[in-house]
Amino acid sequence: MPSHAVVLTTAGSDEEASKIASALVERGLAACVSVVPGVRSTYRWEGRMLTESESLLVIKTRRERFEAVRRAIREMHSYDVPEVILLEIADGDPDYLAWIDANA
Repeated sequence: MPSHAVVLTTAGSDEEASKIASALVERGLAACVSVVPGVRSTYRWEGRMLTESESLLVIKTRRERFEAVRRAIREMHSYDVPEVILLEIADGDPDYLAWIDANA
């Protein structure tokens, strides 16, 4: 099983995205969180189709940290059901992966 991962989540505002990003790095749950503003999401919620502007958070961490990252996102997030998706990193630059290990 790969030992490194990217976790994706979205936030409804830049302020919320920044709060989550900072907390994950400060808590040592992520080595880096990239916030991509201006993502446009179209989705179905409670029987209605909606389109909203969101910020995408790209969280670089270790696979073993996923449950702690997921709990932290759920704790801080304003959404009833926030997106929390794990993508395992099959391979990467060894120096970058070592940096993730040292910081998450």
